Amino acid sequence: MNAPPVTAPTKTMAELAAEYGLKADEYAVIVDRLGREPNQVELGIFSVMWSEHCSYKSSKRHLGKFPTTGPRVICGPGENAGVVDIGDGQAAIFKMESHNHPSYIEPYQGAATGVGGIMRDVFTMGARPIALLNALRFGAPEHPKTRRLVAGVVAGIGGYGNCVGVPTVGGETNFHPGYDGNILVNAMCVGLADADKIFYSAAPSAGLPVVYFGSKTGRDGIHGATMASAEFDEASDEKRPTVQVGDPFAEKLLIEATLELMATGAVAAIQDMGAAGLTSSSVEMAGKGGVGVELDLDAVPQRETGMTAYEMMLSESQERMLAILKPGREADGYRVFEKWGLDAAVIGKTTDTGRMVLKHHGKLVADVPLAPLFDDAPLYDRPWIEPKPPAPLGEVPSPVDWADAITTLLACPDLASKRWLWEQYDRHVMADTLADSATAADAGVVRVHGTKKALAVTSDCTPRYVQADPYEGGKQAVAEAWRNLTAVGADPIAITDNLNFGNPERPEIMGQIVRAIDGMAEACRALDFPVVSGNVSLYNETSGVGIPPTPTVGAVGLLADSARRAGYGRLKAGEVLILVGEPGAGEQGGHLGQSLYLRELLGREEGPPPPVDLARERRTGDLIRGLIHDGVARTVHDLADGGLIVAAAEMALASNVGAVLTPDAAVDPGKTLLGWLFGEDQARYLIAVPADRADEVYTRADAAGVPAELIGQAGGCELALISGGREPLFAIDLDDLRTANEGWMPAYMDGVG
Repeated sequence: MNAPPVTAPTKTMAELAAEYGLKADEYAVIVDRLGREPNQVELGIFSVMWSEHCSYKSSKRHLGKFPTTGPRVICGPGENAGVVDIGDGQAAIFKMESHNHPSYIEPYQGAATGVGGIMRDVFTMGARPIALLNALRFGAPEHPKTRRLVAGVVAGIGGYGNCVGVPTVGGETNFHPGYDGNILVNAMCVGLADADKIFYSAAPSAGLPVVYFGSKTGRDGIHGATMASAEFDEASDEKRPTVQVGDPFAEKLLIEATLELMATGAVAAIQDMGAAGLTSSSVEMAGKGGVGVELDLDAVPQRETGMTAYEMMLSESQERMLAILKPGREADGYRVFEKWGLDAAVIGKTTDTGRMVLKHHGKLVADVPLAPLFDDAPLYDRPWIEPKPPAPLGEVPSPVDWADAITTLLACPDLASKRWLWEQYDRHVMADTLADSATAADAGVVRVHGTKKALAVTSDCTPRYVQADPYEGGKQAVAEAWRNLTAVGADPIAITDNLNFGNPERPEIMGQIVRAIDGMAEACRALDFPVVSGNVSLYNETSGVGIPPTPTVGAVGLLADSARRAGYGRLKAGEVLILVGEPGAGEQGGHLGQSLYLRELLGREEGPPPPVDLARERRTGDLIRGLIHDGVARTVHDLADGGLIVAAAEMALASNVGAVLTPDAAVDPGKTLLGWLFGEDQARYLIAVPADRADEVYTRADAAGVPAELIGQAGGCELALISGGREPLFAIDLDDLRTANEGWMPAYMDGVG
């Protein structure tokens, strides 16, 4: 059966294909697969399904390097979200996705619909969302667009998540000129389900009703997936119509209706309408099940008059779902939809043809085989070049005024308190949040309702490391996520990822992608930390200038007993501070390449990033978790941006208790103290324990083959350093440090500076 032509009046299909983001050779393949030219509806369907956003055509060959199985993995990549076993018949379901391009064009709706979309990925598998995170990268604070983008994105995240009633418990926010023309908004959702009640998207057989439910279809978001697969240029603002419009109250109704529908036993398969809307949801359900699908577009609930078949198939209107029901269960579905006030309609059926057939106004408007759409999209082995290694760093000068340097660092945009931001998020709705952005812990912690268990969640990446060395930076992103879960006492289970890069058609960018994935995969294998879901976001660049490579890692861990968790805001006067992990290396006492000290105090982004020794990460992290589980250490902070001095400062500020650092006599104030304080060497933690338990730490550390060194004591109201019995090298009043740390962001958002 062949569809009649549905042609544009002034352009050939080949010209339209180019407008839709298809290469000439890709269009030739479509013609070959169909045995004829496509019409406009068919061309639109191919263009979105073959977009980078939907097909992963540039990255799929390399994504296969990731380990995706493990003793707790129930479902790895390929479904809407990953599923892991958390014991007692329960499962955690989670995923991270990008909404970068839409958030730059229309920050409020772009960020809001990113939150809505990632929640649908989770509850479409049968999980109730229990936690949200976000990883945000903005341009330089002085860039004329940055303040508006920050305000809009934060308002969008808060506005949507708060209204739906799911807590936002963590994330990260960075600023760098590399994101001036292309910000990143990565959203993550974690949900909870019964392990024996997971729902999948594959249609099980022919002859079943296809049911649409949720909000009506409009013209917003048309070609959103295509827009997300192209770089920006000076005409980016013209793409506003491709940004979806969200309704969080409709999403709340959709969550409850979906979970109730699942509980009736009527659902045979289900899929949310995300990128590429009705097209991707129907193609994926039929394709995964090896069946065909026939849709009557007249039956699609529409909120605008005169919508064409092309517009309906490519619309990315929000808060919509597609379900395949078991035979004769339509009435059960309609009872649920009516209860929750949702539009719903049977819009088609599954078939045994292996084809997608669309009808509109009684006419055939598309008839294409599903195989080329679902599993026969172009797959590229893009040429790539090995990233050039950075030059050695060389000597780095110590500050003239140590106190001023530390205060300046704590007030820089990346380290300054983000209180202004996270106070706009409801962090405690659902009443199970135990740790969040405000609670001085390295990961968010959410109780598994009705149990003593909890899930720990985090998102991490250090783009400046990846920019300098994608392989080591990729390893570090995974290792830091593993450390953050460890630092609260959680056993790391699995990760989701959001791989944000520039144009893969440029060999140097493809080299970043390949080597970052190589490093991430190695770290995942070494740490038994499989990848169970993820998203690839490419073409993040403007006028040929790509973003810093940013492979964000979202991670989930399990606390068997939430009462035995750690944070870094529990410091008590009289406790001793112990640095656990290898001391800083090198002539300057620590690794300063690509450090925040180097960038923020000296204006230099130079040198190699700190190397990541995965065996050392494993040994050190296992020791730390053991100390937390056994109640020895309750105050724990991993060392990351800014090194030891930042970890100590954050611990002191969060606890409102001062600390005096007393480095070993071998730490020369004139030479190695700089690296000791500011070096960003990996696999290290700062812990505080009662003085009478310090020997226990040393004994256990020695048995594990992990260095542990007494470096100071808590007390007073200053952050100070005394070495070798001399006068303090610096002594900073905590109130002054807090003013600097908490003052930057509200002043910036108020337009001061």
